[in-house]
Amino acid sequence: MGGQGAADVVVPRVHRTGRSGQNGPVTTDCLFCKIVAGEIPSTVVHETESTFAFRDIDPQASTHVVVVPREHHPHAAALAEADPALAGAVLAAAGEIARAEGVAESGYRLVFNTGPDANQTVFHVHLHVIGGRPMTWPPG
Repeated sequence: MGGQGAADVVVPRVHRTGRSGQNGPVTTDCLFCKIVAGEIPSTVVHETESTFAFRDIDPQASTHVVVVPREHHPHAAALAEADPALAGAVLAAAGEIARAEGVAESGYRLVFNTGPDANQTVFHVHLHVIGGRPMTWPPG
């Protein structure tokens, strides 16, 4: 019961981004800031006032959703240091997505890639929710 991946319709939408004067201003050249702002289309899966989630464009399983905070933070450690409550909101969103996608019971993987050696390619913290197939260890 995972997501449909590439078959999903892409729905461009306009969304609030980080508010001025707070941690994590929006970065104009950040891919994920542009997705959250609706400047780049995405298949939206879940959103709250502080988080935004969309299907990965290169899914590694039938459920592969990317969860980001609306505010820009470069990686998980920076987010946790700047705003622990927002880090918790990202994790809570991941759990809600796993339940909605039908993978909460069978299992799913949460992945933060932090830094170049971890293959972080977009430097806006993001959490991958991956499920719908057996996972192996080590992951890569």
